[in-house]
Amino acid sequence: MNPRSLARQLPLRLSAGAFLLNSGVSKVDADEATAGQLHGFATGSYPFFGKLEAERFTRLLSRVELALAGALLLPVVPAAAAGAGLTAFSLGTLGLYLRTPGMRQEGSLRWTEQGLPLAKDVWMLGIGVSLLIDGLPQCGRRRR
Repeated sequence: MNPRSLARQLPLRLSAGAFLLNSGVSKVDADEATAGQLHGFATGSYPFFGKLEAERFTRLLSRVELALAGALLLPVVPAAAAGAGLTAFSLGTLGLYLRTPGMRQEGSLRWTEQGLPLAKDVWMLGIGVSLLIDGLPQCGRRRR
């Protein structure tokens, strides 16, 4: 990896990676009540998750967050790959924000107090897209 690219990507990768690492670790040993809450919340917006047991869903969510954290924190993972994963994940969390009643002020994208924890995930979308773009081949550009 080009040192300038790494220097440009490092703050993005560290901030999102550390956040996801903490989030994933906090779900590793989630109790039954926590797993039920997470599963119920996700199933409300994405009904196909209803096919999974709450504990299994929470373990999978934890593993996804930890895998994404690893991809972001290990600079050997290409920016485009880490960015694609983060973009997909953040689109899922923003989907929860958009689909769950009470997360947004009526008729608006502006968040309510309950919606803030999901609305803030828009920063992860920005980081994911930035990494994705930065990692794409430089089609049509001349090298300097």
